[in-house]
Amino acid sequence: MNDTSPEIAALVRERLLARSGAERVLMGSRMFDVARAMVLASFPSGLSELEIKSRLCDRLYGKEVDVQAFVEHLRSSQQGVGANTVQRDEVTQQPSKRFSPE
Repeated sequence: MNDTSPEIAALVRERLLARSGAERVLMGSRMFDVARAMVLASFPSGLSELEIKSRLCDRLYGKEVDVQAFVEHLRSSQQGVGANTVQRDEVTQQPSKRFSPE
């Protein structure tokens, strides 16, 4: 359903495109933060961190993401913490230079 007149839609688009790229990214980021907070507020209390992340992923991304694979990734990441594994930089995938106490 679209109840916005073409004139108003054009005006909104024009004003949005008049903003800088940085302003538009910031707007999107803020909208995502609000949506995330609303979803988190709807969850029952007492959920584990894994369950919160799983539900959040499902609610925000739905069928766009394989939520079960995401949960398995989180579980395997948690199991590796503190073990004799090489920590890698998230961007470069090179061994991390950060100190991680064992």
